[in-house]
Amino acid sequence: MLIVLVFLTSGWASNCLAQSPEPPSPGSINGTVVDQSGAVLAGARITLTSQNQTAKQEVLSGDNGQFSFANVVPGPFQLSISADGFAAQTSSGTLLPGEIHIVPQIALAVAANVTDVQVSLTPVEVAEAQLKDEEKQRVLGVIPNFYVTYDPHPLPLTPKEKFELAWKTSIDPVTFVIIGGIAGVQQAQNTFSGYGQGSQGYAKRFGAAYADMATGTFIGSAILPSVLKQDPRYFYKGSGSTNARVLYAIANSVICKGDNGRWQANYSNMLGNLAAGALSNLYYPAQNRDGAGLTFENAAIGIGSTALANLVEEFLMRKLTPKTSRESSPKP
Repeated sequence: MLIVLVFLTSGWASNCLAQSPEPPSPGSINGTVVDQSGAVLAGARITLTSQNQTAKQEVLSGDNGQFSFANVVPGPFQLSISADGFAAQTSSGTLLPGEIHIVPQIALAVAANVTDVQVSLTPVEVAEAQLKDEEKQRVLGVIPNFYVTYDPHPLPLTPKEKFELAWKTSIDPVTFVIIGGIAGVQQAQNTFSGYGQGSQGYAKRFGAAYADMATGTFIGSAILPSVLKQDPRYFYKGSGSTNARVLYAIANSVICKGDNGRWQANYSNMLGNLAAGALSNLYYPAQNRDGAGLTFENAAIGIGSTALANLVEEFLMRKLTPKTSRESSPKP
C-alpha cells in the first residue's frame, strides 16, 4: 500500500512539473515621433512603464524620429513622450507575447506656454559687427585690408566707426613697417634733399611720410566722410566683364557711396588729398615747398594712388585675403 502511494505521489508530482507553464515570450515596441506638420522629431524622450515589470525604460528618438524598446514583458504598457518646446503626450496599449508592436505615429503639439523670441540686431549693431569682420581682413594674413567690404549688403558706418577704422589703420604695426620702407626709398633717392642724410634725415622722412598717411587717412576717411555723410570704403564688385570692373575701380577714386546708399562725387577723397597736400607744406623742407604746386601734386598723387589701389583690390586682394566680410554677415 505504501509503495502504491509513493508511486502515485511521484507520478502526480511529475505530471505537475510536466504541465508547469513556460514564461511568455517577450516582445518589442516601436514607433515614430513627429511634430504637427509631420516632420520627424529627433531627441524626443520616450519612457516605457509596464505593469509586469518594475523598472522603467527610457530611449531617445533617432534622427528619423523612430524609437524602439526590445525584450519587453507582455502585458499592458504606457509610453510617456516629451521634447523641448512641445507638450508631453502619453500612449498606451497591450503587448502580446512575442509581438512586435507598432505604436501609431505620435504627433507632439507645440507647448502652449512656449514663446518663440527672436532677437534682432539694430542697424548700428550690424554695422559694428561688419566693421569687426573688416578689421580682420589682412592680405596674406599680415597686411591690413580694412577699407574694403566684400559684403553684398553692407550697412553705412557711423562717424564713430569711421574714426575707429582710421585709428586702427594708423596705428597698425604693418603701417609703420610700410612707412619705414617708403622713408628708406626716399633716403636712397635723396628725395626731399632738404632733410639731409644719416639717421636724422631718415627720421625726418619717416615722420613726413607718416604725417602724409595719417592726415590723409583721418581727413579723407574719417573727418570729411563724417561731415559729408560718405562711406570711405571700397565696395568690391567682383562680377561683370573685365573692362566694366576696371572702369568701376578707377571711377571709385572720384565717386563713392553716400551713407544713404547712393553714388555721388567722392568729395571726401578729393578734398582730403588736397588738405593733406596743403598740410605737407608745414613740415616739408623749405626748398621742397612750392605752395599750391606741392598741394595739387600731392592731391593728384593721392587720387591716382587710390585708383591704382582700387584696381589691385578688385582683381587681386580678395584672393590673398583669408577672411573676408562676405563670409559672415549678420542681418538686422
